[in-house]
Amino acid sequence: MRGLACVLMFQTHCYDSWLGGAARKSTFFMWSQLGGTLPAPLFLFLAGISFALITDKLRQRGADPNQIARTTILRGAEIFGLGLLFRLQEYLLGFPWAPWTDLLRVDILNTIGFSMILMGIVCWLAGGGRGRSAAVAAAVALAIALATPLLWTSWRLRGLPWPLESYICGVHTFNEPQAWLFPIFPWAGFAFAGLATGFLLVGDWVRRREAKAFALLGGAGLAIAAVARGFDHHPRQLYAVYDFWHTSPNFFLIRVGLLLVILLGVYAWCRWGAASWGFSPMIQLGQTSLLVYWVHIEFVYGCLSILPKRAMGIGGATLGLAVIFVAMVLLSLARTRLKGRGAEAVARLFRQQPPRKRAAVAP
Repeated sequence: MRGLACVLMFQTHCYDSWLGGAARKSTFFMWSQLGGTLPAPLFLFLAGISFALITDKLRQRGADPNQIARTTILRGAEIFGLGLLFRLQEYLLGFPWAPWTDLLRVDILNTIGFSMILMGIVCWLAGGGRGRSAAVAAAVALAIALATPLLWTSWRLRGLPWPLESYICGVHTFNEPQAWLFPIFPWAGFAFAGLATGFLLVGDWVRRREAKAFALLGGAGLAIAAVARGFDHHPRQLYAVYDFWHTSPNFFLIRVGLLLVILLGVYAWCRWGAASWGFSPMIQLGQTSLLVYWVHIEFVYGCLSILPKRAMGIGGATLGLAVIFVAMVLLSLARTRLKGRGAEAVARLFRQQPPRKRAAVAP
C-alpha cells in the first residue's frame, strides 16, 4: 500500500513538473492531479496503522504506558527532524534563489512526524485496550476534520507567528491558507484514522477472520464515502465558508472511505494477486518509501530534473515517469541489499594487513 502511494506520488510530481503548453490544460493532466490527492493521505494513514502495530507490540511485551509514549513520541520527533533536514537540503540546493522562509515550510514529512507525536500523546492519555484506543483515535480524526473549515476561516489564529500558524492552517507567509501545504488540520486526521484502523486490525477477532474483516472494512469505506457524498449534496451546510476540495469534512471522509477500499484491494492483491507470485516492485518501493521520496524530488522538481520543466508533452513526460520508476526501484533494491552492511564494508576496506616479517639484523 505504501508502494502504491509512491507510484501515485511519482506520476503526480512528474506530470506536474514536466507537462507544458496544451498538455497542462488536458483532461489527462486533470486526472493525474486528481490522483495526486491520494499519496499524502495514504502515507499519513499508513503511519497511523504502523503506529498502532508498534504500540500494540510494545504493550504485549509488557512495556508501561510511559515507555510506549516515550518510544513512539521520539520516533515522531525523529521523522519531524528529518522533515526539517529535507527543507534545509532543498534550501541549500536552491540557494541563492530560494527564500529563507522555505526552511519553515510545512511539508508532508513535518506533518507525519508531528502527527506521530500527537498520536503518542493521545494514546498515553487514552490508555485502555485496543477498542478504547481505536474509538478515541476515530473521535480525534473526526474532530480534526470538523474543526478544519473553521480554523482556516473564522477561527484562524492570526495572533500566532506565521511559522506556528502555518502548522494549523498552512498560511505560510501569505495572507490566506495555502492548499499546497500540509498543516495539521486536516492532514493529521488521516493519521488518526489509520491509528483507529490499525488498532482494529490487531484485534483477536480480526486475526481469526482476516479476509472477512478486511471485506467489512472495505464495505465500511464505501458506506462512509456514500454518506459523505450525500452530506455534500445536501442543500443546507454547517459552515459559512464551504470549500469541498480543501477543508470540507465531507471530502475528508470520502478519502478515508477510499483508503479503506484501497486497503481491501491491497490485501486481496497481496494474498491472492500478483504480489504473491514473486518479486513485487510495489512492495519493494514501500520498504524504502522515505528514501525514494527524498531522492526523486530532486530529479523531478529540483536542479537535477531529468527533463525540462513545463516543456514536455504527455508522451515525453510518461517516458520520464517510467525512467523515474525504474530508477527508484533500483535505488530501493540497493538500499535493502546494503542495509546493515555499511560497517562491514568499512571494516573490509580498512582491514588490518598482517605485519610483514622483518629481515634479521645482526646486533
